[in-house]
Amino acid sequence: MLIIPVKEGENIDRALKRYKRKFVKTTVKNQLNLRKQYDKPSVLRRAQIKKAQYIQGLRDAETV
Repeated sequence: MLIIPVKEGENIDRALKRYKRKFVKTTVKNQLNLRKQYDKPSVLRRAQIKKAQYIQGLRDAETV
């Protein structure tokens, strides 16, 4: 649970902005988006391999 202490005389909009920033940093939003739809483990693994190949290609091009 996120706790945002509101200071004396602080605007509620400012406190909400701090809350939203803290919410995004906790990666709760990312977890919710991942759970919206089920992806098979083989699809996740394939995407991970594809990303690794892309990054390796960038590194190889950088060294050449």
